[in-house]
Amino acid sequence: MDTMKLVILETSDVHGSIYPINYADNSYREVGVGKVATLIRRERAACPDCLLVDNGDMIQGTPLLYYYARFDQRRPNPMAVLDNRLGYDCAVFGNHEFNFGREATEHAVHDSKFPWLAANILNTKTGKPYFGKPYIIKTYEPGFRVAVLGLITKYIPIWEKPENITGMYFADPVETAKEWVPYLKGKERADIVVISYHGGFERDLETGEPTEMLTGENQGYQLCMEVSDLDVLLSGHQHRRISGAEIHGVTVVQPGCNGAYLGKVTLDLKKDGVHWTVSGKKSELLPVNGIVEDRELLKLTDHYEKDAQDWLDRPLGRIDGDMLVRDPMEVRMQEHPLIEFINRMQMKASGVDISLTALFNNESPGLPVNVSMRDIVSNYIYPNTLKVIRISGGDMLEALERSASFFKRYTGGPVEVSDTFTTPKPQYYNYDMWEGINYMIDLSKPVGSRIIKLEYHGDPVAMDGQYDVVMNNYRSSGGGDYLMFRNKPVVKDVPVDVTEIMANEIIEKKVIKAEVNNNWKLIC
Repeated sequence: MDTMKLVILETSDVHGSIYPINYADNSYREVGVGKVATLIRRERAACPDCLLVDNGDMIQGTPLLYYYARFDQRRPNPMAVLDNRLGYDCAVFGNHEFNFGREATEHAVHDSKFPWLAANILNTKTGKPYFGKPYIIKTYEPGFRVAVLGLITKYIPIWEKPENITGMYFADPVETAKEWVPYLKGKERADIVVISYHGGFERDLETGEPTEMLTGENQGYQLCMEVSDLDVLLSGHQHRRISGAEIHGVTVVQPGCNGAYLGKVTLDLKKDGVHWTVSGKKSELLPVNGIVEDRELLKLTDHYEKDAQDWLDRPLGRIDGDMLVRDPMEVRMQEHPLIEFINRMQMKASGVDISLTALFNNESPGLPVNVSMRDIVSNYIYPNTLKVIRISGGDMLEALERSASFFKRYTGGPVEVSDTFTTPKPQYYNYDMWEGINYMIDLSKPVGSRIIKLEYHGDPVAMDGQYDVVMNNYRSSGGGDYLMFRNKPVVKDVPVDVTEIMANEIIEKKVIKAEVNNNWKLIC
């Protein structure tokens, strides 16, 4: 045989989405591993030579996975259970693989019958790959060899709690690829090299022009341009839907998030003497919309789901007043009782009187009159803990200006969100609202000069003054380009999930009053 076809299938940023449901109300959603599984089986039936890769952020993101990680690790990780049955060839670590702590990470790796790849996560003592397996080689008849090299964004230490990644060094993925790809082509005699990189693109795929701040978080474009002998780049992290694209001859794909799409790369190969070369290739996205989920597969995790659903429906207490979210834009433009409640809980748990938090996405429903755990985790979707850091008044002003840049400059008509917070990836979680200070945002002014009032206890905030502020661990590390918070003194660490803090408050008080104190205002 002098020709063959290879299909590479990619999932990425599934975020624990197994069932086609919205956990806020169990309504049906066109997402999830159950639906993706049907597509995978269909593709394998059409082309037996399939390579199946998960590109990271697998084990965090839904209440089911939260419940499992916090209360149910006596059983195998449900994502590993499903992916084992689906016959994944490998998985790559994503940044959210570390959120639940080292034990949860290692548990998922142990439960998986496929290898987890991380060429640039190095052991700080030995300098070797921390998890042992930087790549896989898979051989297909008649003797065709494909290599998959796993890489992760080097930004992990910026976001993650240090105790979750102790002993790990995150090397630059581009430099790591430059070291490994020649080895894979030479020593391992790989005909084709695929990089599965949990990261995205910081530049326009066609022009190469920057599309976001060049921080090094998303080096996909650089990988394609600088790494020789690279054939395919499987990407993720940004939750973008990318297909049909090539960069410097490298075929790229990115399948969104939550199992809404399956990424597919098709390689046409021909034998040139003793070597196989690519004669044609393309990438595409296969939507799960309208696809019937694989119920036989989902039976493997139905018992996990039942336990999580029971936990989610446990009653906690009541809300006196209205804490529902009807318009997320309004929540960000004027003070809302949900944000006030979260900030107040953070202040109480930490013992400081300045706090900041965000409305993480546009799907947050708010809290109904009768509150269950389902309502808590539907609004606070990340397993964050809290840190109190000491910042200057200048840092505070800079952070508020960063948040104020969330909006476009107002010139009339409705207020709009800045493109930098929606493209290429929605970043609604990067607009903070503060409690404990009084401030005013003027959207008619240019970015960087929109805070026209900033007071603490009735006095102007001193730019050289020192203030203790509580925030989640992601923000305290500088996540979301809040670089003014990075490496600031940590006054207190509160190692309790914010969801648990909220739930405990409702259980203790039984009734929570929905109220605001109007400490900030947005004007046009």
